[in-house]
Amino acid sequence: MAPSRPGPVAARALPVRAGGGAPLALRHNGGMETTAGPAGPPELRADCADCFGLCCVALPFAASADFAVDKAAGEPCRSLGTDFRCGIHTRLRRSGFSGCTVYDCFGAGQKVSQVTFGGVDWRTAPGTAGAMFAAFPVVRHLHELLWYLDEALTLEPARPLHAGLRALLDETEELTRRDPAALAALDLAAHRARVGELLLRTSERVRAGAGRRRAKDRRGADLVGARLRGAELRGASLRGALLIAADLTGADLRQTDLLGADLRDADLTGADLTGCLFLTQPQVNAARGTPSPGCPPGCTAPPTGAEPRPGQPLASATTRSRAPLNRLWSPTIGPEDVYCHIVWTFHPAGRGPGVL
Repeated sequence: MAPSRPGPVAARALPVRAGGGAPLALRHNGGMETTAGPAGPPELRADCADCFGLCCVALPFAASADFAVDKAAGEPCRSLGTDFRCGIHTRLRRSGFSGCTVYDCFGAGQKVSQVTFGGVDWRTAPGTAGAMFAAFPVVRHLHELLWYLDEALTLEPARPLHAGLRALLDETEELTRRDPAALAALDLAAHRARVGELLLRTSERVRAGAGRRRAKDRRGADLVGARLRGAELRGASLRGALLIAADLTGADLRQTDLLGADLRDADLTGADLTGCLFLTQPQVNAARGTPSPGCPPGCTAPPTGAEPRPGQPLASATTRSRAPLNRLWSPTIGPEDVYCHIVWTFHPAGRGPGVL
């Protein structure tokens, strides 16, 4: 969600490696708003100033602890301004929209707005709306994969896999630049499966060097509200685990695989996240507390206790309730049904085959 800002949205070209392929200097980073960490290119960071408010229009959400009202896919949020800025950006949580504060498009919004549709917005050209709203979640998924692939290429224990990872990164970036018809026809599940298999091998190689004879495998585990204060989880797989409101105070999460783990309202105070794998800014934003010695490169601990100022990353959601939430598809977690980080879903039926 972007703060209010007058003026037109200007189209601009995104940098591309000579001869096509992935953007220049693609490195691990991400996050809401303008910057989320000290490293990483703008291609994988949300740039709301160059987006046509796509997350506020294309995606549906349901009235819940995270959203104050129901909204259908393709229906503009009632708080979206004519300048494509959010009218309640500085008071989202107080207005009942904490789900918006933990959402991140990984730069897909500006890619679809300025590259796929050449800077022509859906209000100026209403006939493009359907195709634009359909393209956005596809590109968002692909950009999320770019985040993971980019991080995997920084991991020295995975060096034997780097050639395959680099090839998949270039292929994924090429997919993001296809036209709307090609994006609609893309077998996203099949592509995610290929990426997921290589990311799993990457994780196994890295965690094998974590210094534990037998690392815990808690993939997809239900750890909602679990008391894990000071837990020894170094090198464990918590991929897709439900850690909603879990107490991870002081836990050792070094070299732990956190891909797709649901950290809503989990307490990370004093937790050691050094070298943890595939942690994203939306996950950090959804948690609470400040890890020690801090977040890994590419993520920053969100501010607490206040609404964000324009341009700030948004603070964590305050979903304290353990009341039932919508059981929807999370595209980053395994084949089982899981709770989403937020209740937006990208599948027409509200669920689909997770492959990572």
